[in-house]
Amino acid sequence: MDPSSTKIIFVTGGVLSGIGKGVVSASIAKLLQLRGYNVDMIKIDPYLNVDPGTLNPIEHGEVFVCEETWTFTPAKGFNFRIAEIDQDFGTYERFLDKNMHPRNNITSGQVYLSVILKERYGEFLGKTIQVIPHVTNEIKRRIYEVLKKSSPDILIVEVGGTVGDIEAMPYLEAIRQIILEKKFDTLLIHLTLVPYFEPIGQLKTKPTQHSVRTLQSLGLQPDIIIGRSKTFLTEEVKKKISLYCNVTKEAVFSDPDIEIIYELPLLFEKQKLGEILVEKLNLKKKEPIKSKYIEWKEIVQTFKKSKDKIIIAMPGKYTNIYDSYISIKEALRHASAFNKLSLELVYRDSTLYEKDEKIMSNDMKKVDGILLTPGFGTRGVEGMIKVATYALENDIPFLGICFGAQLLFVAFIRKFLGLKAANSIEVDPETPYPVVDLLPEQREQELKGGTMRLGSHPIKVIKNTLLYNAYQKDIIYERFRHRYHIMPKYAREAMEHGLVVSAYDLSGKIINAIEIKNKKWIVGVQFHPEFKSRPGKPSPIYNDFIRATYSYRREKNN
Repeated sequence: MDPSSTKIIFVTGGVLSGIGKGVVSASIAKLLQLRGYNVDMIKIDPYLNVDPGTLNPIEHGEVFVCEETWTFTPAKGFNFRIAEIDQDFGTYERFLDKNMHPRNNITSGQVYLSVILKERYGEFLGKTIQVIPHVTNEIKRRIYEVLKKSSPDILIVEVGGTVGDIEAMPYLEAIRQIILEKKFDTLLIHLTLVPYFEPIGQLKTKPTQHSVRTLQSLGLQPDIIIGRSKTFLTEEVKKKISLYCNVTKEAVFSDPDIEIIYELPLLFEKQKLGEILVEKLNLKKKEPIKSKYIEWKEIVQTFKKSKDKIIIAMPGKYTNIYDSYISIKEALRHASAFNKLSLELVYRDSTLYEKDEKIMSNDMKKVDGILLTPGFGTRGVEGMIKVATYALENDIPFLGICFGAQLLFVAFIRKFLGLKAANSIEVDPETPYPVVDLLPEQREQELKGGTMRLGSHPIKVIKNTLLYNAYQKDIIYERFRHRYHIMPKYAREAMEHGLVVSAYDLSGKIINAIEIKNKKWIVGVQFHPEFKSRPGKPSPIYNDFIRATYSYRREKNN
């Protein structure tokens, strides 16, 4: 790697978390990709977890799964398998249409674990281990490792959390050092909230000013400021931010509320952000490649043009934070837009259905399809099983993902085999009919982090099934994240009552998908096809689910 030819863009956030750094970072990457540059991305997460795999989705949002796994080795004798990474990587993959590597997610857990174990092995003999230089050096080493492995033209580094958070301080210090060392052409972009104050009808810049001053107090001066706001920033607001934050007015950009996130690169391009990036990074001037730019514009347009609408219910355990299912939501939107349909999602906490079945039936009567969501644990499970039973009884298009597929199987066994106490041992360890049980390799597993069946695996698809109709391939590759699986013994019994096993692993021992005979479209998959869905290239199984849902809607309304 020639350091002088590599450019690094750092993206920080101010005022509050959740303002869309991931989408902004991906949009910046897209602007550069449209110009023909090879772009890679890092996400820094300051929490002390090694990866987000053990985090509750309600607390942190979705756990994204990579195509491949990575062995993180903080010191000799210590190996951790990582494929579960931050949900922002799903945004990166969907914008750039490229698979991200799990080493690109740097967490404080990984950084501090590496430093502490190296100290125990004597790597720092005689030294007092401190945040500076030891922790900051480890952060820089991890960033440089990504540069060495992927050799991009431009590396974009998104720093999670908010400037001022105590956990983020070592990362901001490491960034200061990288900029100071001048080994690379660097750019610092700060995304900050510019709130609209209703009582006086104004956008207020004071939070941005305070956020930038916090950055400046750490030795960092942003080169570009992007204002996240309800509307486009006015010229007056841009002048004010420029004056008080020490950037030129031309380096202040708007990130307004928009319905289609994939439109943001186009809005940035109209504001000439692409030109500014090229200029400030000392890149050879390039305009967006016309064919690629037009293709992206056409993809965005598909989300705006619809011939009709569909309504899909998404009952689950984590519905009070929509980010828990962000890849599923986007996969449904990709497939809906591809079929010229607008999409309405109905999120429901499945615990409501345990208390009152009438609420569930009233909800399900209003929808055109049901997606039963992934999850772990016991809360809300009986409500999810009731939804699956309702779909079986009323022949509504249904797609169960991972845990949702397992609960479809439980519902089928209870209804058609009469085994009312059938369950997953995850939910009821004492069930007399363990129709969903641990994978063989999981039985003696004590560690919970990074030990599930993870990453991409080959799947053998059975011909003359709904799954085969979707993929049109004998062997497909999809990403997994599970510890439990459908038991073949009970599946064989269920086949006599209309269950179809439509996919196995290559050994033929692990069931990867099921569906139901003589129904319009009821499918459950153990894998997570949403992780590979892209705008303009929807997941095949999601695409067929949307088509079945629309057919059901037209039939119902005629």
